[in-house]
Amino acid sequence: MKISIVTISFNQARFLEQAIRSVVEQNYPDIEYIVVDPGSTDGSRDIIEQYRDGIQKIIFEPDNGPADGLNRAFAQATGEIYAFINSDDFFLPGSFRIVTEAFLQAPHKDVLSGHSLIVDSTNNIINRLFSRRYTPLRSVYNSAVLAQQSTFFRSRAYWKINGFNVSNCVAWDGELWMDLAMSGAKFGRINEFLSAFRITEDSITGAGKFKDEYLSYKKRMFEKVRGRAQCSMDKLIRSGFKSVEYIENPLALMERLLKGPIV
Repeated sequence: MKISIVTISFNQARFLEQAIRSVVEQNYPDIEYIVVDPGSTDGSRDIIEQYRDGIQKIIFEPDNGPADGLNRAFAQATGEIYAFINSDDFFLPGSFRIVTEAFLQAPHKDVLSGHSLIVDSTNNIINRLFSRRYTPLRSVYNSAVLAQQSTFFRSRAYWKINGFNVSNCVAWDGELWMDLAMSGAKFGRINEFLSAFRITEDSITGAGKFKDEYLSYKKRMFEKVRGRAQCSMDKLIRSGFKSVEYIENPLALMERLLKGPIV
C-alpha cells in the first residue's frame, strides 16, 4: 500500500531536516515523498537537496500559499493513502506501518487519525493532542479534534472533493476534513501517537496569528453545516457536545485538567 506524503516548507530550515528524516527513515517500503518549497531563502533548499535521494518529487516554484502548495503536490501524488506534514512537525518512528495496517483492517474507512505529541522548539513534550470522533456537526460545536499531523486519508476520498481551499490561510486542514466528511468520507481513529506537533512563538498556533481570519473561518463552517447563523441556543448545544466529547475521551479530559487546554 503506497503512502504519498507531502511536506510544505517555507523558511523553516531550523526544523526542516527533522521533518524530512522522519519520513525518509520510516521503516516502510512504499513511500512517495513530495516536498514543496515556493522560495525559501534561509538554506532550506540546500537541506532538501541533501535528501533528494529519499524524496521522489521536489516542487521548487512559487505558489499562492500553503493550501495551493498542497494542491500542487497532491496533483502529482500516486499513492493509495495521503498525508501531509508541515516542515516544523515530524512523524514518530514506525507510524506508517501502523497506519497501513489500520487501513487494511478497516477497508470501509476513508480517513484515520491517530494522536500527536505536542513539543516545543527543542523537542520537549509539553502536552498531548488526542484525536476525537469526527463529524461535521461535532466540528462546528468545537467537539471534534483531529491531529492533522497524524491524519491519513485515502486518495479516492480526496479526489471526490476540490482539494484544499486556496483562500483559507489559517485552517486549510480543518476545511479539508469538513469537505471530506460532507462528501461522505467515513472517519475513524487509531489509538496510537503517530507524530509530533511543534508549537513555538513563531507558529500560527503559538503566536495566535490571524485571529480574525480564524473566527471568520469558524463562522463560515458553522453556516455551511447548519445552514444558518449561530444563535444563543447554540451555546447550550455546544455544552452538550463538549460533555459527550469528554465522556468519550477520558484521557483527553485528564490531560486538559492536569495541563490546561490541549491546544
